[in-house]
Amino acid sequence: MTDIIKQVQDSFESIKMEDEDGFEFWSARDLMVSLGYSKWQRFEDVIDKAILSCDNAWNDSKNHFLPEPVKTSETWWRPGKTYLLTRYACYLVAQNWDSRKLEIASAQTYFASQTRKLEIHEQDIEEEKRLVARAKLKKTESQIEKTIYTRGIKLPIEFASFKNKWIEALYGISIKNLKQKRWIPKKRALADFDSELELKAKDFTYAVTDHNIKKHNISGKSGMENELVENSKGTRKVLLDRWIIPEELPAEEDIKKIERRKNNQLKNSQKKKLN
Repeated sequence: MTDIIKQVQDSFESIKMEDEDGFEFWSARDLMVSLGYSKWQRFEDVIDKAILSCDNAWNDSKNHFLPEPVKTSETWWRPGKTYLLTRYACYLVAQNWDSRKLEIASAQTYFASQTRKLEIHEQDIEEEKRLVARAKLKKTESQIEKTIYTRGIKLPIEFASFKNKWIEALYGISIKNLKQKRWIPKKRALADFDSELELKAKDFTYAVTDHNIKKHNISGKSGMENELVENSKGTRKVLLDRWIIPEELPAEEDIKKIERRKNNQLKNSQKKKLN
């Protein structure tokens, strides 16, 4: 990297701002100078193209191009024709201008790499949340299996029936049909392909059922299944009321693959430390 490119990219860091929550943003006026523009009118055309690109990519541009108030006196501000930009907005601005210009080429490289780092970081967070939710559900499943075993459900076929009624009440279709709909292998657990939302919904349903079975001293296959079904229907209603149709949610990445990937990353990280 040449000294000029490094200088340009350092300038992007120097004008970066953060709020109290650590949210990063840039002033369009400051970015304009870093990208080698002298007139706002010319730079504004680039921003307009970037806003259009954002909307065309099914992202709400209002979340990335925030109107920036302009100070006209010590006590008065007015809405100005300028913006506060997220990192993604800066990337789109850089992408919508001539890359033959050194400052623009440097900006494209910088914001593309930083945006990718942010995407990877956010993906890691989402994957970790799924892993935690899956582990929590396994724990709750183990607890309710112990509860119903002591109250009348003992045979494998009875456990299978108990779970299928749970899924039918929550999703409106059977486990078999739901697996077919989501292209999930027959011998794999549905929960390994659930979103974090589904995992938490299932965990809540099981937890409430376990609580009520104990509190109301419910026993027998029929009584415990009825309790589970009613709680599952209640959870389903909450989701539908929020325009979330459980059976229409897509299958997520196999959680077993995520676990293997995380383990490999950990092993590689440990090897690097040893070397």
